[in-house]
Amino acid sequence: MAKKGIMSNRLKEEIAKELGFYDVVEREGWGGIKARDAGNMVKRAIELAEQGLAQQSNRQK
Repeated sequence: MAKKGIMSNRLKEEIAKELGFYDVVEREGWGGIKARDAGNMVKRAIELAEQGLAQQSNRQK
């Protein structure tokens, strides 16, 4: 049974482009990326989420 991803495909693609491995995704799919790249993608997604929460918190003050 496949799990539904939390990140949208659009966000994953944007992060992969930013981190420089989107060409691998285009050629081989998400299963073709290295574990390190997947980890870096998750780390970047967390950073973006934290930034979004900080901005939201600042707007509420």
